[in-house]
Amino acid sequence: MSELITNIGELMTQDHEQGTRRNAAVVLEGERIAWIGDAVHAPAADTGTDAQGRAVLPGWVDSHSHLIFAGDRTGEFEARMAGESYSAGGIAVSVDATRATGDYDLTRLALGRVAEAVAQGTTYLETKTGYGLDVEHEARSARIAAGIADEATYLGAHLVPAGVDADEYTELVCGEMLQAVRPYVRWADVFCETGAFTPEQSRRVLTACRDAGLGLRVHGNQLGPGAGVALAVEFGAASVDHVNYLTDDDVDLLAQSWSGWEAEPGTGAGTGERGTVATVLPACDLSTRQPLAPARRLLDAGVQVAIASNCNPGTSYTSSVAYCVTTAVLQMRLSVHEAVRAATWGGALALHRETGVDEDGRRAVGSIAVGHRADLHMLKAPSATHLANRPGIPLTHAVWRAGARAL
Repeated sequence: MSELITNIGELMTQDHEQGTRRNAAVVLEGERIAWIGDAVHAPAADTGTDAQGRAVLPGWVDSHSHLIFAGDRTGEFEARMAGESYSAGGIAVSVDATRATGDYDLTRLALGRVAEAVAQGTTYLETKTGYGLDVEHEARSARIAAGIADEATYLGAHLVPAGVDADEYTELVCGEMLQAVRPYVRWADVFCETGAFTPEQSRRVLTACRDAGLGLRVHGNQLGPGAGVALAVEFGAASVDHVNYLTDDDVDLLAQSWSGWEAEPGTGAGTGERGTVATVLPACDLSTRQPLAPARRLLDAGVQVAIASNCNPGTSYTSSVAYCVTTAVLQMRLSVHEAVRAATWGGALALHRETGVDEDGRRAVGSIAVGHRADLHMLKAPSATHLANRPGIPLTHAVWRAGARAL
């Protein structure tokens, strides 16, 4: 079946060739985008949707979330708002609650969070393990993550459990635990931070996961300057996330990682060696009262930037990428187009999903182009500028996910 979406007031494609079109139309065929052009030249289709002048953009690509958890951490939030400092130890509260929750309820809770994200325009989602922290529960979390999200990431190196020797736990993460989760995940992550994993421990984790054939990601430079960015670039990680505290050397390293890569007009692809995406997490920055990540500085330096929700129970309990985009415009000094791009194409770039049909047959996401996956987000507004100009207003009108109407 094909579907024609016509009378689109603003079509923000994030595709180099198409750009932003006015009075446009799109044809969906199955899960793919089959045609893009002026509404007056639109071909016939089996079904039709009249956008009535509304804006359409790619669905959000949320490249960083933690959805597999149980329990409540509002007490931690209240304490933090009262001025107590955040430490990574709050993760242990979620670990205890997650371990005590059965498979059915843990899956049900995660699916509910996915539904909340889709209802706000998210069409492609990564999520992580990390609230199990033993072999049995990390493997279970990985299996659930693979069933409810588009991309699953192994984060056994989230926190060293209380009473466990850090080096012994790191060995477990690199050995038996990695083997148990490997059938379910495509990525591995490590929280390289004071109170979590040291640079040397992080290096061991990254090496083992790379050798196991997983793509790499890093939580880095969230609570203070550290080795996260340098390790991510050294290991060719797809992204380093948080990046609140960056030195000049960190910014230079990230920029240099992209120096041999150039976007190809009309495809969204790149030539040369891709670098490490800097993923900023504005909702987390506000919740933890950390300095906002320097997204403007990174973009100006030539670094590719993604925006993601970091939805988790303790430090960013929201799946609203629109909220993050609004924050990026109002407080991080990005333009609306830059922020939308970072939350769509940038997220896809951070997940290596921005172009083509890869070996597992999944189509490109994060931009609206012929042949790409039909992930669309229609707003209750004539342009994407309303996302920032009308903060807090729910503007999602309709969502298509892989060509199917999801809202």
